[in-house]
Amino acid sequence: MTRYTLTLLLALLLGAANSFAELRQFELTIDEVELDVAPGFSAKVWGFNGQVPGPLIHVKEGDELEVTVQNNSTLNHTVHWHGVYQTNTWPHDGVPDVTQRGIEPGDSFTYKFVVDKPGTLWYHCHVNVSEHVGLRGMWGPLIVEPKNPIPVEKTVTKDAILMFSGWNSEVANEYGTGGKPGEVINYFSINGKSFPMTHPLQVKEGDVLRLRLIGASIPTSFHTHGHDMLVTHKDGLPLKAPIEADVVALQPGERYDVIMKMDNPGLWMTHDHIEHHTTNNGKDHGGSMLVIEYQDVERPEWYMWKDHEVERDFYMIESMAKPHGLHDIEAFKGQDPDAGRRPRRPVHGH
Repeated sequence: MTRYTLTLLLALLLGAANSFAELRQFELTIDEVELDVAPGFSAKVWGFNGQVPGPLIHVKEGDELEVTVQNNSTLNHTVHWHGVYQTNTWPHDGVPDVTQRGIEPGDSFTYKFVVDKPGTLWYHCHVNVSEHVGLRGMWGPLIVEPKNPIPVEKTVTKDAILMFSGWNSEVANEYGTGGKPGEVINYFSINGKSFPMTHPLQVKEGDVLRLRLIGASIPTSFHTHGHDMLVTHKDGLPLKAPIEADVVALQPGERYDVIMKMDNPGLWMTHDHIEHHTTNNGKDHGGSMLVIEYQDVERPEWYMWKDHEVERDFYMIESMAKPHGLHDIEAFKGQDPDAGRRPRRPVHGH
C-alpha cells in the first residue's frame, strides 16, 4: 500500500467517524409533580421535564452531549449519567460534593461529555438516592446506538424500554422523607405505573422485539409467558455468547437487553417472579405486570383492555423509532399539585 493510499484511507475513516458523531444540546427541568401510579394511589415526585420516567435520550456512540439541567424543585439535585465513562470529563459525572456542588433550587448546571459507551444506559439523580431515585422517580433512559451493532441487533423491528421501580405509600406525599432502612415498598411499577395501569405492549406476528430492561430502584425477576428470551447485552455491553432465558434477574442499576421473536399469537402476561411484586399494597393483581398483545387476536368481552384506549408509546417504541434526540412522552407526565389535577381517565372500572 502506497503512502498516498494509506493517507487517503485514514482520511476517509476519520471523515466517516466525524459524520457519525454530532453535538447534541438538550434541556432538562426538575419539576415537582404528582404522579398517578396505581388505581387510588399517587405519589409526589421530582420529574425530569415533569415526567416519570424522564424523557428518552436517544443518541449515537461518540456524540458530544451538552445537557442543561434547571432545578425547579425545593431541594438540591444532580444528574449522574450511569454507564458513561466520562473520559477526561469527570467533573460532569454528577456526584454531589465530589464532582460538583448540588444544583440548588432555582439554579442550573450544564453537563458536557461524550457518550463513549454504547447500549442501554440511564440517568438519575445522585443526591440522597434512597429517596430521590428509590421513591421519587428521578430516572430516565439513555440509549446509545452503537457504531458496530452485533448481528442479532440488526434483526430487531421493535425496540421497547421497561424501567422497574417501587414506591412506599406511607411517605409518598411528603418530599424529603423516606428512603430509610426498614421501610416497606408496597407498590411496584413498570415505567412509573402499576398494573392494571401498565398499558399493553402491542406487537404483530413476525416482529422481532427487543426489551431493554432497566432496574431503576428495585430487584426484579422478569418472566414472559409464551416466548423465550435471548439475552444479548448486560449493562450496555454485548455478551460474548447470547443465552436463552426464561427468567431474567436484575438488581437496581443493572440493565439487560433481551430479544424475542413474536411467533406465538395471543394475549401474554409478563411479570416479576418476586411474588409480592405483583401486588398493589398487598392486593393481587397489580405491580410489575404487563400484557403483550398481538395484533388481530380476538379480545374476549371480559379482557380488561378491550375497548380501552392504549398509549402506544408507553414502552417508548414510537419514540425509539424517531430521529435521535430527546423525546418527552405525554403518558409519563405528572400533574402540578398546585394547579389542580387533570381528570383521570377511567382504568378498568377502578
